[in-house]
Amino acid sequence: MENVYLYDTIIGKLMMKENGNAITGIKFAGCYSDADKYNDKEIPNSETPIILMAKEQLEEYFTGKRKLFQLPLNPIGTPFQRKVWDCLLQIPYGETRSYKEVAIMAGNENACRAVGMANNKNPIPILIPCHRVLGSNGKLVGFAGGLDMKQQLLDIEQSKKHRTAQRR
Repeated sequence: MENVYLYDTIIGKLMMKENGNAITGIKFAGCYSDADKYNDKEIPNSETPIILMAKEQLEEYFTGKRKLFQLPLNPIGTPFQRKVWDCLLQIPYGETRSYKEVAIMAGNENACRAVGMANNKNPIPILIPCHRVLGSNGKLVGFAGGLDMKQQLLDIEQSKKHRTAQRR
């Protein structure tokens, strides 16, 4: 059984899903019809322990207190998609990679478009950081939450990364 809960965050409403064992999805209200069809009154008013843990870690991330998520994840996808998503998890906080660099990480430097499609199908954005992937020219391209949100997530990571470095 899948549990769903809708949260207000500093980047907007997020709909989180879990299957009793792991986070299976995050969707952005305003960007996905599933999240838009719900309002706060239609979402079950009980937080599961996994969803609550994800909410707390996301709040820490948004404020710069967390750079690495420690949550059970279960993204559903093809073997190639899962391989790409595993590569995304290897991109350090505050850093970016191009689609080609991720394709190389996944073992096929010619799979840039396939990497883009895998990013597009990423069911757990932010936790699986597809926002850290840029076009080969360094430009923002494609993100389920929109390019403004992608930039906002990158800005959060850059500002917190630089503040941490300045304190050392």
